[in-house]
This record gives sequence, structure tokens and C-alpha cells, in this order.
Amino acid sequence: MQQSEVAKIDAFLGTLHHLSGHTRKAYAGDLAFFLGYCKQLEVNEWQDLDGRQIRGYITQRHRQGIGGRSLRRNLSSIRAFYKYLLTRGEVTQNPAEGITTPKVGKRLPKTLDVEQSARLVELKGDEKLTLRDRAILELMYSSGLRLAECVGLDLYSVDARDGLVTVTGKGNKTRKVPVGKYALDAVSAWLKVRSQLAALEETALFVSARGKRISGRSIQQRLRHWALKQGLDTHVHPHMLRHSFATHLLESSGDLRAVQEFLGHADISTTQIYTNLDFQHLASVYDQAHPRARKARQPATGNREEPTTVSARTRTRDT
Repeated sequence: MQQSEVAKIDAFLGTLHHLSGHTRKAYAGDLAFFLGYCKQLEVNEWQDLDGRQIRGYITQRHRQGIGGRSLRRNLSSIRAFYKYLLTRGEVTQNPAEGITTPKVGKRLPKTLDVEQSARLVELKGDEKLTLRDRAILELMYSSGLRLAECVGLDLYSVDARDGLVTVTGKGNKTRKVPVGKYALDAVSAWLKVRSQLAALEETALFVSARGKRISGRSIQQRLRHWALKQGLDTHVHPHMLRHSFATHLLESSGDLRAVQEFLGHADISTTQIYTNLDFQHLASVYDQAHPRARKARQPATGNREEPTTVSARTRTRDT
């Protein structure tokens, strides 16, 4: 690669004042790697590169263990550089256009297992704020509520007789979600003392110590407080309770459509991420249940027990 061609990278980087320092540094690193690759190919001018060679560069980086997001940025850097060269008349085409990178894998949400979830929500004590927090945590885990949905609940939102909570979710869409016994009991205990904190005309189900509707930030802080106090050795945030609800319910029921309705997902593809969360659990179930998966069958006996089915509401503490 001729020195004049190398200088064009520096000139291009000098035009990126609109980008953050971090992004400019990333672009510089990307193009430095790309320059090294071009030297290996003994390319003399930027005009000499074609799409096949750039595709080979992306493939090489992928084999070196570079992740999908970094590869996308690598390619974005090259595209932007060639767009710069095009505007200056240095090249006649952008060989990086139309080239794709490996798909970026979805990051699976972190969840609590059933034991951790139970430990988190089973708060001890009869103080007013403890009763409130227990009701919040039980309800979020029992019904898979988003943080904003929990904050937005009003006194009439929970129907104790039918065991349902009416939730206003994203897009101002309303849905009804079942509420388990533990959560209903916790809400009932909270309602007995709520009037001692709530302002006279406040309609919110959950209020702060000042009597107004509790904020999402306050719930986040209280959740961190209780996670530490209950001895959980992981960072817990409100959405983790929603993830745990979905995972535990799907484990027990296998009903993806029902979980989609409970969560209020418009597209089932959003819900499908939970099918990837506990593959080891599913594999274990298969090994134990499928007749062709067992290494050795137990000898038949005269007293054959009926198979036991664990419902989703029992498995997840009445979720």
C-alpha cells in the first residue's frame, strides 16, 4: 500500500469531528486492522479492492473470534471510509456495500431460579413499608409485571375475587393477568395499612412514605435493598422478576402463547427468547421422560404410580 493511500485514512479520520472520541478511536483501530490486511494482499490502491476481498477480511476477523457487533462496526468503518473516497473522486465504487456480517446472537436475560425468587419475595416483618414492598415483589413475580406497569397500578386494578390484575402496558394497551394466592394475600395485608401512608385523594395502589404514587426508582432501590438483605449474591433489578416469571411459567406449562398473553408481547418472537433460557432443564426432562432416552428402564411393579403433573401456578408459587 502506497504512502499516499495510507495518508487518506488519516485524512478521513480527521473529518469525524461529529463523532465521539470513543467512536473515532474505534474507527481508527478498525481501519488499522483493515490496512494490515490490504498489505498482506499487496493491494497498492484503494481503488483496487473489490467486494470479494472485503468479504474475505470480514471472514478472517470472524475466524479470529471477533464478535458480531464488532464485525458490524468494522464493516461500517470501511463503508464510511469508501464513502469519503467517493466524494473526493478517489474511487469509483464502494466495494463494502451489500456485504453482510454474521448475525449478532441475542443476549439472554438473566433470571432467578425458583428458590431464589421465593427467598426474595418472602419478606419478614409487619412494618408498613415492608408490607408494601412484599406486595410489590409478590405481584411483580406473580404476574410478570413491568416496572412501569407496577407503578401505574391503582386501587381498583387488582380484583381479589377473580384473582386478576388489570395492567396498562406498552402502547397504552390494557390486559388482564392472573394473580396467585401469595400475591393476593400480600396485597390484602398492604391494603390494611395503606391508608396510614397514602394521601387522602391518592388513587395509586402503591405509595411512597410521603403518601404519593411510588416511583420506579424507589422500587429499584428497595429491590436492591431486599436482595442484599435476603442474601442473594446477584444483582437484582425489577425486570429480572418479569424474566423469572416467564421462564418458570414456561418451564412448567410449555405454553408459549399463554406466556405471550401474560407478558403483553405483541409479537411471539419476543416471547420466544425464553425458550432458550433453560435448555439444560428441557434436556433433563427429555432424558427422564422419553422412553427412548432412558439408558435402562425400571423393572415393572404391581403398584404403578400415576405420573405427577406440576402446574405452572404451583411451580412458581401461584404465578
